[in-house]
Amino acid sequence: MAVEIKNKKASYTYFLTDEFTAGIQLIGSEIKSIRQGKASIMEGYCRFMDGEFYIFNMYIAEYSNAGYVGHEPRRPRKLLLQKTELKKLEKKLKDSGVTVVPILLYIGKSGYAKLTISLAKGKKLHDKRESLKEKDQSRDLDRLM
Repeated sequence: MAVEIKNKKASYTYFLTDEFTAGIQLIGSEIKSIRQGKASIMEGYCRFMDGEFYIFNMYIAEYSNAGYVGHEPRRPRKLLLQKTELKKLEKKLKDSGVTVVPILLYIGKSGYAKLTISLAKGKKLHDKRESLKEKDQSRDLDRLM
């Protein structure tokens, strides 16, 4: 059973450009909650703090069997990327209106949690209407076939 937690609103709210796959620094009870599918990346966003890249506001529910060693559900979690990727992200984030949003949280083949993040620029209202129109047209074409 593969765990995939998606941010469905990201492509509706933002223009997504570059994608990166990052590891996440987690503690034991957090990875167990993710394996149960009890996490959300809908409100999450990424930024630099003290020269390191973190994801903020990502929700991971407390693990029920954790005992007294639980975790804080919305704590900042460090993302693990290569230096070249970090430099590229830092350079792109200096532009105005650009942010980094999580797209997909999954468990990789090695058993570690991975996060797909993307550079994003916000859409205006007319852009959102246009993307809804395109989605409806493609759905109608699929019905006809």
